[in-house]
Amino acid sequence: MLQRFDPRNADISYWVNGVLRHRDEPGLSPFDSVVQGGDAVWEGLRLYDGRIYALHEHLDRLRRSAIALNFADIPSDSDIAAAVTATLRANDMRDGVHVRLTLTRGVKVTSGMDPRLNTAGSTLIVLAEHKPPVYDTTGLTLVTASVRRPGADVLDPKIHHANLLNSILAKIEANVAGADDALMLDPRGFVAETNATHLFAVVDGALVTPRTVACPEGITRDTVLRLAPDAGVPATARDVSLVEMYTADEVFCTGTMGELAAVTTIDGRTIGSGEVGPITAKLSAIYQEYARTHGTPVL
Repeated sequence: MLQRFDPRNADISYWVNGVLRHRDEPGLSPFDSVVQGGDAVWEGLRLYDGRIYALHEHLDRLRRSAIALNFADIPSDSDIAAAVTATLRANDMRDGVHVRLTLTRGVKVTSGMDPRLNTAGSTLIVLAEHKPPVYDTTGLTLVTASVRRPGADVLDPKIHHANLLNSILAKIEANVAGADDALMLDPRGFVAETNATHLFAVVDGALVTPRTVACPEGITRDTVLRLAPDAGVPATARDVSLVEMYTADEVFCTGTMGELAAVTTIDGRTIGSGEVGPITAKLSAIYQEYARTHGTPVL
């Protein structure tokens, strides 16, 4: 799965600490913490007809992550929302848009990883792109990566940090294997998530999804866990083995960038019928309708 360049994004502007710049104009210091060591937190937002779904939940997670990393300066939710609105208006965007928020520890006075070198406050970056859901809705192919998701004893997954090398290494393995994405295990050998999304399996008409012991607490994942029971589909978070994924009736992944997308092959095994399953299709439609009608107005 390779995202394609959307020509509508050729002249977009992005936001860095109150300044809007053309995408081709540099706006980040080489002394910024995200450049020096990936020292930043981030969120992905999706815009539906002028509304951002789960904006407050995303900003809460951003703030928790920044506090965990002991950032000295964290913008208010209202300031971040205003920056998002300004960026969307500058780009004349209203629907079918993905927004990536990045909050770094800020610019250092000299190179080094010591946070005491940061004296100028944080850096807020807002990047909005025309980007419909990115995954092929006819079914994805996954391969299990040798790279594993670390647990809280190594790096607590509740910190939604911008150092994504773990995911990138797994994605490289998926690319080499000709798969869409990589399935990643936790240190104990249970399923964690993919390199970019959470996973659900349909077993005997019910949903199971891995616990968040080695993956972030996903906003889309949480929405599915809330909506599924009302749609007559019981849902449980527990340890899930790779064999359970192989033998599930259906598998799908969840995420802000791709919403819900069916997985039809894992490690050469055909999942269920090999096509988008009825529960996946049902929950995908329910999620899309819910996300489009329950967002926070920003325009």
